[in-house]
Amino acid sequence: MNQINIGIEQADREAIAAGLNQLLADTYSLYLKTHSFHWNVTGPMFNTLHLMFEGQYTELALAVDVIAERVRALGARALGSYSAYAKLTQISEDNGVSSAKAMIQELLEGQEIVIRNARALYPLVQKADDEATADLLTQRIQLHEKTAWMLRSLLEE
Repeated sequence: MNQINIGIEQADREAIAAGLNQLLADTYSLYLKTHSFHWNVTGPMFNTLHLMFEGQYTELALAVDVIAERVRALGARALGSYSAYAKLTQISEDNGVSSAKAMIQELLEGQEIVIRNARALYPLVQKADDEATADLLTQRIQLHEKTAWMLRSLLEE
């Protein structure tokens, strides 16, 4: 493979890629959980939540590709297994939650985990002058904060 000379030191690229693999693990784990909840939601808000969860998991499915491609552009390997994701993510698996309210709460918590982990990567990205990754993080944080707000609003009485 040719040397990568994009103006970001190798050590910084490796550290940023590791942080992006964390984001990838979180995003994929949240995707899987959201998809499961889409299939299994019941109750008076079934149609609303079924459609909302579909929109959310569809967006997350697209996001994992963007994140993984940025990891590759930095010269690292993008993680691609459940076991690798499980080692990195703090997002719990769907363990048979049946209440729509509990599903909303768990997805809200997952969104906030993604937000915190993406935000934690910023200092390194800024130090390395990695504008492309900073842009990716800004977009992801903005989207996850909006989704978290919408989920939080559903939990208000």
